[in-house]
Amino acid sequence: MDPYITDWLNLAIRFAHVITGIAWIGASFYFVWLDNHLETPPQEKADKGISGDLWAIHGGGFYEVAKYKLAPPQMPSMLHWFKWEAYTTWITGFFLLALMFYVGAETYLIDKSVAELTQMQAILYGLGSIVIGVGCYEILVRTKLKDHGLILGLILLIIGTLLSYGLMQIFSARGAYMHMGAIIGTIMAGNVFFGIMPSQRALVKAVEAGNTPDSKYGLNAKLRSTHNTYITLPVIFIMISNHYPMTFNHNAGWIVLMALILITAAIRQYFVLRHFGKNQPGIIVGAIAATIVLAYLIAPAKLEVSAEQLKNKVSIAQVQTIIETRCSACHSIQNTDDIFTVAQGGVVFTDIASIRQWAPRIKARVIDAKDMPFMNKTKMTAEERTLLAIWLEQMSTK
Repeated sequence: MDPYITDWLNLAIRFAHVITGIAWIGASFYFVWLDNHLETPPQEKADKGISGDLWAIHGGGFYEVAKYKLAPPQMPSMLHWFKWEAYTTWITGFFLLALMFYVGAETYLIDKSVAELTQMQAILYGLGSIVIGVGCYEILVRTKLKDHGLILGLILLIIGTLLSYGLMQIFSARGAYMHMGAIIGTIMAGNVFFGIMPSQRALVKAVEAGNTPDSKYGLNAKLRSTHNTYITLPVIFIMISNHYPMTFNHNAGWIVLMALILITAAIRQYFVLRHFGKNQPGIIVGAIAATIVLAYLIAPAKLEVSAEQLKNKVSIAQVQTIIETRCSACHSIQNTDDIFTVAQGGVVFTDIASIRQWAPRIKARVIDAKDMPFMNKTKMTAEERTLLAIWLEQMSTK
C-alpha cells in the first residue's frame, strides 16, 4: 500500500478511535461516579422503588437523577442506551491494529531477532492471542469466581502475565504491548456485548411484560461495568506506550507491562474510593513511588567511554557517514525509507550542525537505549554506536 495513503488511513482511524474512546470512557467514568454518589432518597421516592438519587449542577442548570432499585413501574417512551461508544471504539481500534500491525506486520510486529515469522503467521498468532485472552476471561467471569473478586483478580493477573511473557517471545516488544492492549480492550467491549447489554435487555423485557425483574441481571451488569472501570487506565497506558520505547524496549518488558497495569489500576482504585468519600492518598503516593522505582530499575545502561577510547579522535566525516548510512533514510528533508516517508519526530539531519542540535536525542535513543534506528532497520553496529559515543564525549569536553 502507498505509504502516503497508509498515513492518511492511520490518521483518520486513529482520530476516530480517540474520539469514540473519549466518549466511551467519559460515559463509563461518569456512570461509575454517579452510581457511587447516589444518596438515600426521601421516603416519597423510596415508595416509588427509587434506591438512590442525586442533585447536580452543570452548564448553568440543575439536574435531578434517580436510580430505581430494579426498574420503573412502566417503561418510559424514550430510553437512552449506551453501547455504540464501546462498539465503535473497539471497531476503530481493531482497524488501527490491523492497519499498523497486520498490514504493516514486517515493520511493527515482526522482529527477526525475536522470532522468524511470516506475515500470515504473525497475524494468526496475534488474533489467536486475543481469542485466548478474551476466552479465558469470559469462561472465568461466568463461573462462581465472579463472586470472589480477589481470587478472580489474581487468576486473571497470572493469565495476563503468561500472555505478556508469551507475546514478548514471538513479537516485537511494541507489537507485544499493543496486543495486550487489544486483549484488554476486547475484554472491555465484550463486557458490554456479552454481559451488560444482555442484562439490560432482560430488565427491559421484564418491565414490558409486567414482571418483576430478576436482580441478578442488574448485578451482572454492575460487575462487568466495575471490571471495565479498573482496566480502563491500563488500556489507555498501553495505547500511548507506543510512543515511549523506554517502557517496552527492555529484556523484561513483560514484567514492566504487568507492573504498569497494576500501578494504573491502583490509581483508578484511589478515585473510585474518593467517590465514596474515602480519601486514601497513600494509594497515589504508593503508585507514584512504584513508578519512580520502576523507572530507575529499567533505565538503560549508559554506554561508558574509556579514557583509552577517548584518545582515538573521531572525525566529523566519520560521524556524518554513520548518520547518513544509518539514520538519514528516516530523518531527512526527503526520506528514502519505504515506510517512513516523512522525518520521524521532526528530527532532520542535513549537516553537522543539525547532528549537533540533536546530540542529546542521539545519546539517549541511539547510544544508551539503542531503540533507534527503529528496530535497527538499517543495521547499525555496536562499533558505530561506540564511535558516536566517543564523538559526543569529545565534543562535550571542548
